[in-house]
Amino acid sequence: MDRCASVNRAVLMAFCGLFIATPIWAEPQEDPSQDEQFQEDQSQIARPKHKPKPVVHRVDPAVQLRHNLRDKINSGLVSIVSEGTDETVDMALALTAQAEHDRLRVLPIAGAGASQNAEDVMLTRGIDFGIVQTDVLDGIRRNPPFPGVEKYLQYITKLYDRQVQILAGPDIQSIDDLRGKKVNFGLRDSGTYTTATTIFKALGVEPDVTNFPHPLALDKLRQGEISALAYVATKPSRLFQDIRPDENQHFLPIIDNLPTYYTAITITSDDYPELVSKDAPVRTVEVGTALVAYNWPTNSGRYQRVNHFVQAFFAHVGDIQASHPKWHQFDIASSVSGWTRFPPAVQLLKKAGLTPEESRTSVVVHLDTKQREALFKDFQREVLFREFAAYQKEHGQTMVAYRDNH
Repeated sequence: MDRCASVNRAVLMAFCGLFIATPIWAEPQEDPSQDEQFQEDQSQIARPKHKPKPVVHRVDPAVQLRHNLRDKINSGLVSIVSEGTDETVDMALALTAQAEHDRLRVLPIAGAGASQNAEDVMLTRGIDFGIVQTDVLDGIRRNPPFPGVEKYLQYITKLYDRQVQILAGPDIQSIDDLRGKKVNFGLRDSGTYTTATTIFKALGVEPDVTNFPHPLALDKLRQGEISALAYVATKPSRLFQDIRPDENQHFLPIIDNLPTYYTAITITSDDYPELVSKDAPVRTVEVGTALVAYNWPTNSGRYQRVNHFVQAFFAHVGDIQASHPKWHQFDIASSVSGWTRFPPAVQLLKKAGLTPEESRTSVVVHLDTKQREALFKDFQREVLFREFAAYQKEHGQTMVAYRDNH
């Protein structure tokens, strides 16, 4: 009995000792191996960091060939927009024939109108140059489509002039007779529309303006449906070459004072033998045109293309002049009021010993043999530098990654 009591007492004391050693409120100890942060730290200690292996891009030879051809074709390509493409085609043929070795290509674009052409140069992707009338440029400067427009548009040179030719029927003897009469100004925002609107407003004459294409307007004039039509183009114009003397059509004189960007000129029988008699030339005015360019950032590829074109234009201006009579008498040093000239063009003029507005006679008079040689040498130097830079870029890298954008 005593022995059983002793055993029971021992078991009870051991059981109580367990409670004393571990209180019932004690929190269990966490296993650090189950903690996420611990695992992350251990993994960083256990595994040293390694840089990812570079991925080698294997270029498909066919794709690389296509991109090489694309880059070659576009390396010297510039685009130029104008009303019609006669002027730009003349320029393109003259320049590409002379600069074929330097991959210069000029892409002519038929524009939607003089004002639109200027906006296309500033805003439309892919257009580098434009041929724009000076009165249109003056209108843009006075009423800009957006603030700071002069920062985005620069001119290369003033080009040839276009004559204002107002053709009327036998019952109209002066512009003043056209008050309230139907007069065609051509399509809206065209060069003719802009110039005719400015001139009639300056003369205080308000006609009933129509907007037919010029060939259709001539038919309507012949049929008596309109009283006159205005047309701004280099004389003699193909539009008027088929008019017979018995149709009694004639040009109206413009003799009053107009804005300074219009200068006096005479239409003679040499221009239109069937419309103008030898003893009665017609006084009118003419408006200039300018070659303008978008002001690309100087470190951009497009800027280099524009500069490339300008170098070729100055070096081969004689070849351009030989392409058509209308190019004969433009002064490459003439400035365009209110606008900034493209800086490389300024440098070329200085190297040739020319200053802005030096003369209003033909550029052939300005550029003597030494001046032409100076311009051509500068152009050749630019060509060699670009060829070297292109070679260095092509061979300075062992692998080129291409992205197919087309």
